[in-house]
Amino acid sequence: MIDHSAHAPSARQTNWAGNITFGAEQLHIPSSVAELQDIVSAGTAVRALGTGHSFNTVADTRGALVSVAALPRTIEIDRESRTATVSAGLRFGELTGTLHRSGFALHNLGSLPHISVAGACATGTHGSGVGNRSLAGAVGAIEFVTADGGLMWLRRGDAGFAGAVVSLGALGVVTRLTLDLVPAFEVQQWVYEGLPQERLFDRFDEVMSEAYSVSLFTGWHGGPIDQVWLKQRVGTDGPRTAPHRWHGATLAEGPRHPVPGVAPEHCTQQQGVPGPWHARLPHFRLEFTPSNGEELQSEYFVARDDAVPAYRALDRIRQQFSPLLQIGEIRTVAGDDLWLSPAQGRDSVAFHFTWVPDTAAVTPVLGAIEEALAPFGARPHWGKVFTTPPSTLRELYDHYADFERLTARLDPAGTFRNDFLDHHFPRTA
Repeated sequence: MIDHSAHAPSARQTNWAGNITFGAEQLHIPSSVAELQDIVSAGTAVRALGTGHSFNTVADTRGALVSVAALPRTIEIDRESRTATVSAGLRFGELTGTLHRSGFALHNLGSLPHISVAGACATGTHGSGVGNRSLAGAVGAIEFVTADGGLMWLRRGDAGFAGAVVSLGALGVVTRLTLDLVPAFEVQQWVYEGLPQERLFDRFDEVMSEAYSVSLFTGWHGGPIDQVWLKQRVGTDGPRTAPHRWHGATLAEGPRHPVPGVAPEHCTQQQGVPGPWHARLPHFRLEFTPSNGEELQSEYFVARDDAVPAYRALDRIRQQFSPLLQIGEIRTVAGDDLWLSPAQGRDSVAFHFTWVPDTAAVTPVLGAIEEALAPFGARPHWGKVFTTPPSTLRELYDHYADFERLTARLDPAGTFRNDFLDHHFPRTA
């Protein structure tokens, strides 16, 4: 038997932001799938730990945390099927360069290239773009260690697959994923400042469709949108030149950081300089390694058709939350069929909030935001802070009960249960 106690940490583990101290007394870092299977089969409470970029207790446990970061790192590209099977512990920034050099790309990326593939998919993390699905939307197959220590593959079309991708770690410890690929491409990025609100309201779909990926950054101060980040694919006709004025906004004179007053050197290159997709689609450079993030984050998804009335509803209560805000971001996400994806069944707009790192102050305003967005069926991001009750979540997700049945079938003893799942997906006796 392997002495897993050798992996016991000397102090409690915390998440990236430092607002969560995990309850686990042990952190296992297996170096092989066989070792991982041994750990899982011997445990009564196990949770997988990714790169720690969640802001709530979704990865927490009173048992053992398991990291897959030390498992053999593999990237197997199938050119014929345009897929790549990759080890779950890889960070996106460790994967994308290899894909690009092979002539391939992922359809989209999140703001940070530092997050793990498995963790991002398990919580429904996304980039932006009217036609771009969440990162989990690229998953065509998934392998995970089940509660009895066995290995299971589920592929697109299999029973339960749609519940296994955005699974919150409830079904097992993911070891590999097969991702859909597209041909590699280049991107130009520009930042515009001062987009008038009324122009956004009148032409929301047009504004958000102006580039491959569009992000709106606002401090919710009641005036124009502070910044619009346009990430435009370079076409066959070559790089483009950006106009000085665009929808009433002005082209930024130099590189910008989304948060006002913060130096932009850690951001991906702007001002229209062409570059590989993986060096432009994220907001931040891989070379910049985030330390503990001095922030909290929340995010809520509504149907894209409801974007403007949802914006207006938030604007009416902005004075309640804007003093606690570092910056807000608005992005579009294409709908998908994954059971717990916040974009399941509907093309969506995501309202993101980066807060000051004060849980006691932020928590009360979440209720006000959730109340304002309730008429629009707002779904919270699973990996960020929210207070939406389980009874509401059950109504927001068509496949909530299907997911409950899937977890009960694959993990009847509750090996992968934790307080987060017990609260949001309570099991009845």
